[in-house]
Amino acid sequence: MRAWVQDVYGSAEVMRLAEVPDPVPGAGEVLVRVAAVSVNAADWHLMRGEPRVARLDRTTFGRRAPKQPIRGRDVAGTVLAVGPDVQDWQVGDEVLGEHEGTMAELVAVPATCLARRPTGVGVVEAAALPLAATTAATCLDAGRVGEGTRLLVIGASGGVGTYAVQLAVARGAEVTGVCSTRNLDLVTSLGASAVLDHTRGEVERSSATYDVVLDLVGNRPLRVLRRLVARRGRLVLAGGGNPGEGGYLGPIGLFARGALLGRLMGVRVSVPVAKPDAARLTELVGMVERGGLRPVVERVYPFEEGGAALRHLEVDRARGKVVVAGSAQSE
Repeated sequence: MRAWVQDVYGSAEVMRLAEVPDPVPGAGEVLVRVAAVSVNAADWHLMRGEPRVARLDRTTFGRRAPKQPIRGRDVAGTVLAVGPDVQDWQVGDEVLGEHEGTMAELVAVPATCLARRPTGVGVVEAAALPLAATTAATCLDAGRVGEGTRLLVIGASGGVGTYAVQLAVARGAEVTGVCSTRNLDLVTSLGASAVLDHTRGEVERSSATYDVVLDLVGNRPLRVLRRLVARRGRLVLAGGGNPGEGGYLGPIGLFARGALLGRLMGVRVSVPVAKPDAARLTELVGMVERGGLRPVVERVYPFEEGGAALRHLEVDRARGKVVVAGSAQSE
């Protein structure tokens, strides 16, 4: 099969389309013919090996390149075969899910990481959902966002942010989004009651405080974030920084300082880690089918331009999601 692989760390130029062996589903796994994949910040973190301290994790990072050479985590496609001990899936089922190495024509995915794709949800929408929407929901849970919560979402126009705004509004929260000038209308259309333009310094000048501040960017000092959090409020940190700006620690330094100093600064700090969750993904795709959640897809690239899709995410700061549609794309 063909797959987008890397042999060394670097920017999107290190990615190449190569012929690799077809995967074989093991016990508890399902072989999926890939129809579409979305790219995430996790892909450029792995691709670039940033922040450099992350390379100490030898289960994921090698000396010269990631242990898994194929990029991609989100997938939508069709079940082609099932491995031993798989009961809930059969050949021909339309699925979506999250697993490493999905920027390929075929991928073997644990059956427990998959949800069923309803006929009313297209493969592009489905591929844009798993990691970003699950992360958004996990962050809102960490902040205990619910009815009447005053929530600030920094990075509201990004892949996770566009879902966080919509899911928070669905929970009854009062949402203020932070984004650039070109994305103000987008964030408002997602349900935000107010929007701050970070390119004009509106975040730093704001005197408002919020019950929960969700930082999905990770490039602001802790003291600035602390000032935005109301008394007895919560700060949720999930930002990955920007490509090429991470240095050795990147946002991990912010996470560590937040965890250590949060209580001293009078704020509760959470650094949630989202994991593949088939049950939650089923709920989210159900919301999309019913019209209660809208994947925001800025651009769809053909499979042969997968490297360009990664470059788009790395360089252009995409509005919402960037999707790679494979040769198996179908509706």
